[in-house]
This record gives sequence, structure tokens and C-alpha cells, in this order.
Amino acid sequence: VQLQASGGGLVQAGGSLRLSCATSGRTLNTYGMGWFRQAPGKEREFVSAISWNSITYYANSVKGRFTISRDIAKNTLYLQMNSLKPEDTAMYYCLKYRGASIFTPLDYSTRGRGTQVTVSS
Repeated sequence: VQLQASGGGLVQAGGSLRLSCATSGRTLNTYGMGWFRQAPGKEREFVSAISWNSITYYANSVKGRFTISRDIAKNTLYLQMNSLKPEDTAMYYCLKYRGASIFTPLDYSTRGRGTQVTVSS
């Protein structure tokens, strides 16, 4: 099942956005989940991840500004992004890991439509 991200948009530097990723079934409390981003001409970049037991991980570039969370009842993964910077501009998408831990391989078959985040200076 492809995961659809939403919530992106155009925001000024210093602003905030909250991204959502709709999942299904017991995905969120069974598998690790991650947020990634890719800017034009750049490689995919890890942003944040959460394991099945709620351990969170962040890239150094977003630590202290972004917060990953999940609502198991709503089958939704979130990424709260505060203090946005122009360098955060990218297409953001969510992926499921193949196991409960984020140290298992990513399941690229779950990559769906991303959501564009554009931060103006």
C-alpha cells in the first residue's frame, strides 16, 4: 500500500507546517516509519523516523525544529515542522520500514505521492 503524504505548502522562513501521512491497519504500531525529503538535483535525505515502540530519530539538520509523532487510532503519521528555513524546501514523503526497527531496510514499495514544502526567505 502506498503512503500518501499531505500538508505541504508555501511558508515564510520561521513559519510552521504539519505534514501527515495516512497509513492503514496496524502499520504504525508494527513497523518503523520515516520521513524523507528530496530537493531538485539532490539525493534523498533522511529527516526523521519513529520505531514501533515510539523511539524517535532526527537528522541533525532538523533536530530541535521538527517533531515526528503518530496517532495510532487515526492511522496517521505526522511531522511537525517549526522554524522552517529555506534549505528545508523539498518534496517530503513517508516510508515504512520492513521491520519494527528503523534499522531494517526501507520498504520502497510504500512510497506514494509526496508533498511539496517550499520555504521562502
